[in-house]
Amino acid sequence: MRATVTGGCGFIGSHVVDRLLSAGHEVVVVDGTLGRTNPAASYARADILDLPGLTAAMEGSEVVFHLAAMSNVDEIATDPVRATRMNVEGTVCVLEAARRSGCARVVLASTVWVYGAAHGEAGPGGVELTEDVPFDVGRVGHLYVAGKLAAELAVHSYHDLYAQHYTILRYGIPYGPRMRDELVVARFVQAALAGRPITIAGDGGQTRNWVYVEDLAEAHVRALSPAAQDQTFALEGDTAVSIKEIADTVSSLLGPLAVEHVPARAGDYAARAISNAKAKRLLGWSPSTGFADGVRRYIDWYRSSGAAGDLPPTSS
Repeated sequence: MRATVTGGCGFIGSHVVDRLLSAGHEVVVVDGTLGRTNPAASYARADILDLPGLTAAMEGSEVVFHLAAMSNVDEIATDPVRATRMNVEGTVCVLEAARRSGCARVVLASTVWVYGAAHGEAGPGGVELTEDVPFDVGRVGHLYVAGKLAAELAVHSYHDLYAQHYTILRYGIPYGPRMRDELVVARFVQAALAGRPITIAGDGGQTRNWVYVEDLAEAHVRALSPAAQDQTFALEGDTAVSIKEIADTVSSLLGPLAVEHVPARAGDYAARAISNAKAKRLLGWSPSTGFADGVRRYIDWYRSSGAAGDLPPTSS
């Protein structure tokens, strides 16, 4: 199968490209950068708002994985107009390019952050929220969430208006090789390797169900299944890990850490109990990488990338 991947030079996108190629698919990467992360893929440099360029890049593709987006929440808060153009208008450009080029399905990268706007609370006994939970626009909060929900709405509208098939993948909080330096796991590891104290926003009790990036990439291959057509899936991790537990994990791998506490970040994602049962049932997908093992793999990658310099080996 021929697949187009927008944002295929980014953190998650590059792993999706690798996994699609290893599964035997032909891949065209559409990205605004000059990076070429996998020589087996074809690359087209195009802006996400360049409708003719996107349309040309998708010619002959059966599916487009749309991962290109502005995802740094601090940058989004600083430049909301650019963020909205990229995350909402950019999604519509991809949908329209897919329609014009005859691409059969659009796979949209969304996020579990949208569940922060879910109507009501998780049910008694910690019942998990599913893909069918209704949303309350009064609870959207951060513009990042608003943009992702708007993108999902555009996907549904293109299906209703033009019979454009889709799959929506709501990513759990990702980590692993190639992640941005400002993400918390990367910050903790890099501070530890450099002998600097780590900073924790708030009391460190905030939890996330982290998902190793290669597990996320595997879900994209499985999403090519007919069972995934016109469906939404929450790709949530199985185990909640607190910020303090991240610090403890890094400490166990790299030695004792000094910790400094800073005020909590405004508009941060408040984790909720989210079910990944649908992905397990229809896609046969389940996150398989334990958190400590994933952090160890990130450390190994970071060292091998040369960014870490001359540092001692990871403890076992």
